[in-house]
Amino acid sequence: MTEREETVRLRSLTRPAPEDACELVVEGIDAGALVTAVGRCSVDYEGRAESTLGPGERHVMLKPDGAALVHTDEGQQPVNWQPPDCDHEVSVVDGQLLVESHRETPAEHLAITFESVLQASAFGLTDERDLSLAGTEEDLRERVLDDPDLVETGFSPLATERSTPAGAVDVYGEDREGRAVVVELKRRRVGPDAVGQLSRYVDALARDLHAEREVRGVLVAPSVTDRARRLLAERGLEFVSLKPPRKDDIDADG
Repeated sequence: MTEREETVRLRSLTRPAPEDACELVVEGIDAGALVTAVGRCSVDYEGRAESTLGPGERHVMLKPDGAALVHTDEGQQPVNWQPPDCDHEVSVVDGQLLVESHRETPAEHLAITFESVLQASAFGLTDERDLSLAGTEEDLRERVLDDPDLVETGFSPLATERSTPAGAVDVYGEDREGRAVVVELKRRRVGPDAVGQLSRYVDALARDLHAEREVRGVLVAPSVTDRARRLLAERGLEFVSLKPPRKDDIDADG
């Protein structure tokens, strides 16, 4: 677990200001945490139908797989929800916390506006299945270094944690045509934030290298959201679907 993930795992705020709640929720989403917010809010949905839920105290949950749930104090089912694979965006509008969840196919948009936030938390939860099957980001990096062709045929890793003005690149290398390649690794499903991070690394490295040299960016993760995939295409970046090795595979190799 990284230092940032440990911080997110333990973070919780009581009666936070909208700006503080927004920062916590954004950090939690970026870190792949389970994010919850409790407060007085209104909910608007547009998609296969339209609905509006007036002000009331509710429990909102954003899951790492992209699902969003809005619960009241009654029943076991959420009163509003979005399925996995949605993108979440968080902002402060007119002094109120706004949480939005949307997907493109089919087009659906859920907007939750908090008049006040009683509590906000982000927890790096997992379960026994995840612990037994999924490795760490470092395990994913070792997998790529052991078999670079998993990224693409002819890829040659040259350095790890290569420093750039935008941060450290997970794996830096060259393709078979000699072009520079920035590889950003993520152990879980990722959204637009990971694309932005990779884009910043590519731009920073391009400035450091000779102007005539092309720099490619490759995002390696188990999966990406629809919006992230669209952003990758718009920015000329690439995606490779790859999971960290299973824990029992690591134990067997060790």
